[in-house]
Amino acid sequence: MSKKPRKTRPRATRKSPATATKRPAVAPEHDATERIARALETIAAQLSAPASATAQSFSSADAFVWHPDGRLAPVPRVSRVDLGLLKGIDRMRDILIENTERFADGLPANNALLWGARGMGKSSLVKATHASINANRKPADRLKLIEIHREDIESLPALMDLLRGSDFHFIVFCDDLSFDGNDASYKSLKAVLEGGIEGRPENVILYATSNRRHLLARDMIENERSTAINPGEAVEEKVSLSDRFGLWLGFHRCSQDEYLAMVKGYCSHFGIKLAEEELEREALEWSTTRGSRSGRVAWQFTQELAGRLGVRLRAG
Repeated sequence: MSKKPRKTRPRATRKSPATATKRPAVAPEHDATERIARALETIAAQLSAPASATAQSFSSADAFVWHPDGRLAPVPRVSRVDLGLLKGIDRMRDILIENTERFADGLPANNALLWGARGMGKSSLVKATHASINANRKPADRLKLIEIHREDIESLPALMDLLRGSDFHFIVFCDDLSFDGNDASYKSLKAVLEGGIEGRPENVILYATSNRRHLLARDMIENERSTAINPGEAVEEKVSLSDRFGLWLGFHRCSQDEYLAMVKGYCSHFGIKLAEEELEREALEWSTTRGSRSGRVAWQFTQELAGRLGVRLRAG
């Protein structure tokens, strides 16, 4: 008796646990894209965030340059001249050193505006004073010099926030400070100097140099006064900015004797030998061709003379 063939049902494909829970093929690619996007966002956030300054980072150098993105770039070697080489500014030198020393010792001190003739050693005095104060101080007591560029003044409040919690004392220095007629960035400086709620931190002092006593060109002041309903109040806000510096140190054009003393001081310091009569004659001739007498002109003549005589200007 022949057997009837059995009907065969199509066998169901059994899914393994791994296969049963497997995501669609596009899922891994989607997850990878999300992970990459999250990583890029994290990197971007870290790059845009201001670098936190620690005691260790401040200990790495005595001078820094502030960048408005929040970075403090250390300056291993500051470009400066010895304090003893700065001639014709004895009174301003003594006042600034005394003020800076009080500040470094934690005593009350004033912000300082060094204003006046070009090339008379305003910025050189600030840098030389900083070096002089630090000469015999322990690392933990050394002053820090931070330069902020004129165009970055609006970021000054952020710098103050960064320095406020540090144990170090800081000189924030702005060279050649002045403001144009429609420039409103002076308000950031004004708030830090005196007017803000937080004000200037006790461990920070501001030193600035300028060719203008009031940090604003005279024609700009006159223009504000002539076009205002109340001329006195129109310029009061801008002119009062310089009043917020407790020290005004004026630098005026030097005399012929002071100019020659600068030249002789440089030549003696760097070992440049030339007969005194000839040295004076050439130095005066150089100043005549430059149309002025100043510390900068004296230094430029010294470089010319040293190069001609084959003398290297070693670090002081």
